[in-house]
Amino acid sequence: MKIYTKTGDDGKTGLLYGGRVWKDDEGPEAYGAVDEAVSALGVARAAAAGELAVHLLALQRDLFVVGAELATDPDNRSKLQPDISLTTTGMVERLERVIDEVVEQHPLPQEFVVPGENPLEAALELARATVRRAERRVTTYARAGGLEESVVPVYLNRLADLLYVLARSAAPTWEPTRPREEA
Repeated sequence: MKIYTKTGDDGKTGLLYGGRVWKDDEGPEAYGAVDEAVSALGVARAAAAGELAVHLLALQRDLFVVGAELATDPDNRSKLQPDISLTTTGMVERLERVIDEVVEQHPLPQEFVVPGENPLEAALELARATVRRAERRVTTYARAGGLEESVVPVYLNRLADLLYVLARSAAPTWEPTRPREEA
């Protein structure tokens, strides 16, 4: 099997359960941004260890569910399976539970945070910003009529929140960044 099929050479891409659209349509832009978020989470996972690494892998897999939903023509939504190719409220609720647990252990700062306290914190912040971009692309797709009755926008919003609190927990000695004195 070859990696190249040549079917996309005309600028179109295939959708899950059939159909073809332009690669720069709102749907492919949305699931392309989610794909970027999967990769950004991979960078964070590579810097993580233990339970956090396992949790980040689960989030990457959740984003495959989100991507599958976004890569499906709205007329074929009935073919999607909850938690496999259809994003569910249960997925959102899991994120909310983790957010609450992390915030309880690591209260949030009351000022703006400059990313870069350590490699893991910086990678989590990059993943958060990438998820926010995906959220914006999904909003565009939803406004164009591609996501009726979907919880994908809510899921991405909570995921970005979770990544923010995880970044805070990855820098437990965080203090407001001050200019460094010249040596």
